[in-house]
Amino acid sequence: MKPPHRENHLIERIGWLRAAVLGANDGIISTASLMVGVAAASTNASEILVAGVASLVAGAMSMAAGEYVSVSSQADTENADLRKEQRELAEQPESELTELTQIYVRRGVEPALARQVAEQMTAKDAFTTHARDELGLAEHVVARPIQAALTSAVTFALGAAIPLVISLLAPTALIAPIVSGGSLVCLAALGALGARAGGADIWKPTVRVTFWGAIAMAATAAIGTLVGHAV
Repeated sequence: MKPPHRENHLIERIGWLRAAVLGANDGIISTASLMVGVAAASTNASEILVAGVASLVAGAMSMAAGEYVSVSSQADTENADLRKEQRELAEQPESELTELTQIYVRRGVEPALARQVAEQMTAKDAFTTHARDELGLAEHVVARPIQAALTSAVTFALGAAIPLVISLLAPTALIAPIVSGGSLVCLAALGALGARAGGADIWKPTVRVTFWGAIAMAATAAIGTLVGHAV
């Protein structure tokens, strides 16, 4: 008998993929927007570059801290639910077995067979079974704060480096339009790449991220122009 083949499901990527796409996205949009805003208010290339570097460092740290705190909160909730389930299994095993049986019945299994399946799954590993089938917590969806924080920080920095590099290569007088255009192209590529890695259609994510990136840069450019004229 041939051994079962190993299937690689796209959902297994969701934890790091979400953090990676969010981090790179924010890195490009926030840094490019800030640089375009400063460029609209000032023609000093060093000021624009300092703003970009500051955005990269502060943004990467902020993303790491934000992801760690939010995903840690999710992990705390998951762990509290798991501890509660562990107590209930120890104190009310029969009630938990009945609850598991009803879960399988609601999924379309005949009651007698559902009871048999619940008993066999409970005998093998009651805690893992209830965590997965009752709470919906499987290995590939549990919260991983450190992974999320590191992924977000690194990808934000990589994304933020793009408008910085573009600004270094662009003539000072054309920094704003060149950084805007180059960043939008990179955002579109990132949207397509993220969609492809997640197994989704590439067009909608690509258009979505490019549109909102353009809105962000236009808004900061407008504000920078107003401030530059007012000061």
